[in-house]
Amino acid sequence: MRDERTTSSAWLTTPGALRVPEITAAFWIIKGLSTAMGESTSDYLVNAMAPELAVVLGFAGFVLALILQFRTARYRAWTYWFAVVMVGVFGTMAADVLHVALGVPYPVSSTLYAVMLAAVFASWRRTERTLSIHSVDTPRREAFYWAAVVATFAMGTALGDFTAYNLHLGYFPSAALFAGLILIPALGYRFLRWNAIFSFWAAYVVTRPLGASLADGLGKSKSTSGMGFGDGPVVLVLGALILGMVAYLAVTGADVQQPETVLEPEGAGVR
Repeated sequence: MRDERTTSSAWLTTPGALRVPEITAAFWIIKGLSTAMGESTSDYLVNAMAPELAVVLGFAGFVLALILQFRTARYRAWTYWFAVVMVGVFGTMAADVLHVALGVPYPVSSTLYAVMLAAVFASWRRTERTLSIHSVDTPRREAFYWAAVVATFAMGTALGDFTAYNLHLGYFPSAALFAGLILIPALGYRFLRWNAIFSFWAAYVVTRPLGASLADGLGKSKSTSGMGFGDGPVVLVLGALILGMVAYLAVTGADVQQPETVLEPEGAGVR
C-alpha cells in the first residue's frame, strides 16, 4: 500500500484510490439536500449582488472545490460533498444564464443539457468501458464523473423550471412529479432487475429537479406558488443539515467504499 503522506500530496487523484462514496441512504439524502441548497444559494446570490459578480463567485467556488477534490488522494467526505454543493450552485447559474441572459427557452436549454450529458456518457463509456461510479479510481475517470455531474445539475435545473413555469405546474406539484419519476428506476432496480448503473444515473438526474423544485417551493413568494420563507433562510437550514450529515460520515466513515466493491461485475455495482 502506498504511503498516505505521499498520495495525499499528489496534484491529481491517486490512481487506484476510490474517489466517490458508497451509495447508501445517506448519499441520496445529502444529494437531495445539496441540489436544493444549490438552487437556493444561486437565487440568493444573484439577487443579493450584481448577477455577473454572483456568476463569477459561483464559478470560482466551483473551480476551488474541484481543485480540493482532485488534490485529495482518495474519497474524503468533506471535499467530495463541498464539490457537489458547488457544482449545484454553479450548475444552477449556468442553466439560468442561458434563460435569463440569453433568452433561451427552458425546453431548448433542457434539451441542450440532455445532449451534453449524453455526449459525456458516450465519451466516458467509449473511453473507460464502464459508467460505474465504483470504477472512479483514476484522474481521467474522475474528470468524466464530474463532467456528468455538472451536466445533470444544469439539465435538472432547466427541467425543473420548465415544469414549474412552462407547464404551469408550480413548485410543489413539480416536486411531486419528480418524486414519482425517481421511484421508477428505484423500483425497476429493486424488483425488475434493471441494470444497476442505468438505474443509478437515472435516479441521480431526477434528484436535481426534485431538490430544486422543493427549494423554490420553500423559498419563493406565495404569489408564485411558494411558501415565502426566503432563499437566505432556506440556504441556512439546508446548509446546517448537510454539515451535520457530512460531519457524521467524516467521523464514522460509514460511506467509504470497501476495496472489494471495485471487483464486482459492472451491473452490480450500485446498491
